[in-house]
Amino acid sequence: MPRSVNHVASRARRKRILKLTRGYYGARKNVWTVAKNTWEKGLTYAYRDRRNKKRNFRSLWIQRINAAARLENMSYSTLMGALHKAGIEINRKVLADLAVNNPEAFKAIVDKVK
Repeated sequence: MPRSVNHVASRARRKRILKLTRGYYGARKNVWTVAKNTWEKGLTYAYRDRRNKKRNFRSLWIQRINAAARLENMSYSTLMGALHKAGIEINRKVLADLAVNNPEAFKAIVDKVK
């Protein structure tokens, strides 16, 4: 009896991956083994960088808060220490947004903790 191979399923599996690698450069888009490796590596990068994105945004918020705090003659660390001591529960994301888009509200917060 001849060997039975499910060509339909294996072709569909390959087509699914090759469709995901459309737009890649050179053999990465149409050679099965290269495309599969590239696609899998891309998933690894995506997983890693979803976490790095959080890191980068926190760093950006801290820089913005520091810049705005220094305009009020205060450093970032002293501002954050004073906020915690005063019991003001405001996260860095909101504080950075206030510093950029609403400087008078940021100044009011700084004046409150001074």
